[in-house]
Amino acid sequence: MQDELDRHFLDRLARLEVGELQPSRRPTGPYADRSSRSASYTGSQLWQLFEAQATSRHLDFAARALKSTGRSFYTIGSAGHEGNAAVAAELQPTDPALLHYRSGAFFLQRAAQLSYQDGPRDVLLGVVAAAAEPIAGGRHKVIGNAALNVIPQTSTIASHLPRSLGVAFAIERARKLGVESPWPGDAIAVCSFGDASANHSTAAGAINAACHVSHQGLPLPLLFVCEDNGLGISVRTQPEWINTAYGHRDQLRYFGADGCSLDAMATTAEAVHYVRERRRPAFLHLSMVRYLGHAGSDAEVAYRPPAHIAADLDRDPLLGTAGSILRLDGVSVEDIAARYEAIRERVAALAEEVAALPQLDSAAAVVAPLAPRHPEAVATAVGTPKDHSAELTLAQSINMTLEDLLTERQDLLVFGEDVARKGGVYGVTRGLLKKFGAARVFDTLLDEQSILGLALGAGISGLIPIPEIQYLAYLHNAGDQLRGEAATLQFFSSGQYRNPMVVRIAGYGYQKGFGGHFHNDNSIAALLDIPGLVIASPARPDDAAPMLRSCVAAADVDGSVCVFLEPIALYHTRDLHTEGDNGWLAAPSAEHVPLGAGRTYGAGKDLTLVTFGNGVPMSLRVANRLGREGIRARVLDLRWLAPLPLSDLLREAKATGRVLVVDETRKTGGVAETVLAALIDSGYTGRMARVSGDDSFIPLGDAALHVLLSEETIEEAARRLLS
Repeated sequence: MQDELDRHFLDRLARLEVGELQPSRRPTGPYADRSSRSASYTGSQLWQLFEAQATSRHLDFAARALKSTGRSFYTIGSAGHEGNAAVAAELQPTDPALLHYRSGAFFLQRAAQLSYQDGPRDVLLGVVAAAAEPIAGGRHKVIGNAALNVIPQTSTIASHLPRSLGVAFAIERARKLGVESPWPGDAIAVCSFGDASANHSTAAGAINAACHVSHQGLPLPLLFVCEDNGLGISVRTQPEWINTAYGHRDQLRYFGADGCSLDAMATTAEAVHYVRERRRPAFLHLSMVRYLGHAGSDAEVAYRPPAHIAADLDRDPLLGTAGSILRLDGVSVEDIAARYEAIRERVAALAEEVAALPQLDSAAAVVAPLAPRHPEAVATAVGTPKDHSAELTLAQSINMTLEDLLTERQDLLVFGEDVARKGGVYGVTRGLLKKFGAARVFDTLLDEQSILGLALGAGISGLIPIPEIQYLAYLHNAGDQLRGEAATLQFFSSGQYRNPMVVRIAGYGYQKGFGGHFHNDNSIAALLDIPGLVIASPARPDDAAPMLRSCVAAADVDGSVCVFLEPIALYHTRDLHTEGDNGWLAAPSAEHVPLGAGRTYGAGKDLTLVTFGNGVPMSLRVANRLGREGIRARVLDLRWLAPLPLSDLLREAKATGRVLVVDETRKTGGVAETVLAALIDSGYTGRMARVSGDDSFIPLGDAALHVLLSEETIEEAARRLLS
C-alpha cells in the first residue's frame, strides 16, 4: 500500500494542471460550502503547508521502513490526515493543542510557525524509542512539545477530551483569578480525535460537559476537531453519523468541511474565529481519508472493497495542496516533485541517523520523571498553619483546612458534585462557597470523567485543583482519567508537563443508615497499582489537616497526583472507647506530616497492629482490651498507603517481633498484601498475619457486618498470633 500511495501521488502530480483539484466527497450541513481560502495565502505559506504535509507522509514511510528492519516498533501514522496542517495554520502557536495520533502534519506545521527545525527528527526519535527524544524520552511515541504548546497524549481512545475541557475552562478561570498561566488570555484550546473516538463514552461525556458549561453562560474557548476518515480500525462509521450526532446542538456550534482540500481553511478559520471571539465551544468536522491501514501490519484489503481504497487515493490531501501551489506564478509540477523527493531524502537520512541512537538503559532511567519527590521543598511549601485550638471532628478538620488553604492560595479550586451550595453530602465543604465565591468553589455536573478532566486541565494551566469524587465506588466510572491521563503525564513528557491535583474521595465501609456497595465501597485496588500516585488516608482530625496541606504542597512542588481518602464513617465520630468520651475529637495539628510518615500509638512490646482508616479506632479499642489482660500492643497508623511509610513499618515491626495487619479493604488486592510484601522484601523475619474484609461487595444494612472486618475478628487474630 505504501508503494501504491507513493506512485499514485507522483503519477497524479505529473498530470496535474493549474486549477485541477482531486475529486472530493464534501460533508453536508450548514457550513459545508465555503469559497477557497488558499487563494489568500502567500506562496511561502502554501509551500510551508506542503512541506509539513509531505514531511509527515515521508515520516510514515520511514517508520515502516525502520519497522521492516527491526529498528522501530508499533507504527501508527498520519497518512491521509495531512490536511490537519491547515488547522494548525489557522491557530496561534500559543493555543494549547491536545492531539490524537494522526496529527503529524499539525505538529510539523506548528513547529514551522515557531521556526523549530527539529520537528521531523523528534518524530523519528519517538519512532525508534531513542532516549534523546525530547518529550517522552523514549518511553512512548507521542506527539508533543512543551515549547510548541502541544501537550503529549497517549493513544487511549478519547481519554484526552475531558482534559481539553479542563484546559479551556482554566484559560478563563486563571485569567479571572489573576493566576499566572502558561496560556495567554486570548488563547483557545484545540483537541483532535477520530470519528470512531467520537462514539466513546469519554468523548460523549466531555462534549456534553462542554455544552453544559456553555449553557450556563460560562466561557469555554474549546475547539473540538473530529477528523472523520470513516473507519475505526475495520469498522465503518456510518455516513452522516457525526453530523447527526454533533451537528445540531444549541450550545455547540458545528462547522463541516472537506479536510482533504485547502478549501477547508476558510471553514477552519471561521471556526477558530468563533471560538476565540465568542469564548464558546465549537465542533469542527473534517472529512478525511486513511492510508496505510490503521496501524502496523493492518491490511485493509481484508475488510475494504478495492474500489473504496482506490477512490480514497484520489482524495490525497497532498494533491490538493499541490494544486493550489500550481496557481502561483512560475511554479511547475517538476518544482513540486523535486521538493517532494528532497523531503524523502532528508527524512530517510534522519531515519538512518536516529536508528543508531541508544534507548533507555535502566529501570532508574525509565522511572526518573514518574514521581519526583522533594520533601524539604514540600515542607517549606506547607507554610505555617493557623493555630486552631478547638477540638474538631474529622469532617470539621478537613473543612477548616480547606478554608485556610483557599485563604492562603489564590490558585486553589474546590469543585465536584454538591460541594458548593449544599456544602457536600456530609457537610465537609459547607460555607466555602459563601466565603470564596463561585469562581473558586463550584458545583459540577454529575460526571466523574468531566470532574477529573477539569482538574487535569486546571493542573497544567497554573492552578491547584481539589476535585471531589462523592463516593469511592463512583471513581471507577472515571478511573482512566487518573491512571491513563493524570499519572502518566510526567512520565510521557519527561516532567515537562505536570498534573498537580488533590482528589478528595469519601470512602470505605461502616457507614450506618445509608449503606450498600455504592456508598460503602472498601476496595482501593484500582488505586494501589497506579505508579507514582500519592494515596493519603487520614483517620483522625489532627492528622487530616497537616496531611491535606502536605498533599497540596506536593502537588505544587512536585506536580504530584494525590488521592485523599476520607473515611465516611469517621467524618462525625466523636467518641473512641465509651459514649461521651470525645476520644476521637482533636485540634488540628500544626506539625508537618511528610508524605510516607506513619503515626504510632503506644509502646507495647508484645504486638504491633498495623492499620489505617477505620482500622485505627478499631485497633486502638482492641489494644485497650488486650492491655487489661497485660498484653501490651502498639498501633501503627500507616496514614499514607502510597508512598508506604516503610521505615516506620519496619521499626514498629521489629520492636515487637509480631505484626498483625488490620486491613478493612478486601482480602484480594487489599492493602495488607502490600504491607506484608514490603516486610518480607525488607528482610523482616518476625511473625506476621493479617485480617481483612471478605472478597465481597458490601450489602445493605446489618448484612454488611458479615463481610466487613470486625473488632472481634481483630482480637481473635491477635490472640492467635500471640499464642
